[in-house]
Amino acid sequence: MADKNYYQILGVDRKATEADIKSAYRKLVKQYHPDLHPNDPNAAAKFKEVNEANEVLSDPQKRAAYDYELDHPGARSGGFSGFGGGGFSGFSGFGDIFSDIFSGFSSSSSATDSQGEDITREVVLSFLDAAKGCTKEVRYTRNEPCSSCKGTGAKNGTEYKKCDKCGGTGQVRYAQDTLFGRTIRMATCDACGGTGRKIVDVCPDCKGKGFVRKETVVTLNIPAGADTNSYIRKKGYGQASPTGGAPGDLIVVFRVEPHKIFKRKDKDLYVELPISFKTAALGGKVKVPAIDETFEYLIPEGTQSGTVFCVRGKGLKTRTGTGNMYINIVVEVPSKLTREQKKALEEFDEGVDLRQTAKRKSFRDNVQAMYGEDPYDIK
Repeated sequence: MADKNYYQILGVDRKATEADIKSAYRKLVKQYHPDLHPNDPNAAAKFKEVNEANEVLSDPQKRAAYDYELDHPGARSGGFSGFGGGGFSGFSGFGDIFSDIFSGFSSSSSATDSQGEDITREVVLSFLDAAKGCTKEVRYTRNEPCSSCKGTGAKNGTEYKKCDKCGGTGQVRYAQDTLFGRTIRMATCDACGGTGRKIVDVCPDCKGKGFVRKETVVTLNIPAGADTNSYIRKKGYGQASPTGGAPGDLIVVFRVEPHKIFKRKDKDLYVELPISFKTAALGGKVKVPAIDETFEYLIPEGTQSGTVFCVRGKGLKTRTGTGNMYINIVVEVPSKLTREQKKALEEFDEGVDLRQTAKRKSFRDNVQAMYGEDPYDIK
């Protein structure tokens, strides 16, 4: 049996269509692309594995041969080594099996134009730009489809003919008689490079390549609420296809810089608010910063350090709704006091009944129950 289950690697079943395989492949490539996971050997290995699986399952002939081996684990000879390198050189001893398998594929079918590669770029956003939304310009160099020939490489986009060698299929079928029978091998046509057509008159602008190397400028309207590792896909702004197919996409991944005041989780904002002992004890109004402006908030009398207040609707405003703000109270004790302040504080403390401080009273009662001593009665 094959060493790897390519269907499991792509997360599809044996009945998956070409569209299902393509969709699963693009999703996994985006998930494990090395540009999104720099210096991550596990992601790199997974990316390579996904590409290997797609190479087999996206090709009808290779998929048919692979399915046959899955169903007939004892039928192979010489190993199933051809897939990783993109060929079938590892096969032998199948007699006319491949002739039967491939008989269902019409040799007159047109070669499929492959899509160009995607381009991934990282854009750094300030915290407030990401929170409120902004416009950013991305500049990069790519192989842009030639406008003169529409990416065909042929003058006026029409000066080409069907390849005589492959009949327009882009593949050539080779048969070889061996001691074990006849072996059939499908390979990319060397006359047309797998495109199925040959250029009659070369496009003068791109010299027959179908693309030109140019700097591309893309303006992105980034919606409010963008977060680190969120991204925008601009369809058709990737690399031009080498075979005249559709260009790839531009994937812009965002990295949001930290803020000195705000932290966020999804749409919710978190603020650490230092207040004085007086405000904590007596209560009072304070100004709290929000994304666009400050607002007044009433701190209740007797607020303890570590108390968290939730203010609804003061989080980030996004297309999926508005989040809340969570205010974490930190009661700050002065680090230095004057002689008069110390004296006043001592007089104040002497006048405080322990029953006014619930946690201190509970702590004292528990210590007394265990040891018969008052932890606060130190002379």
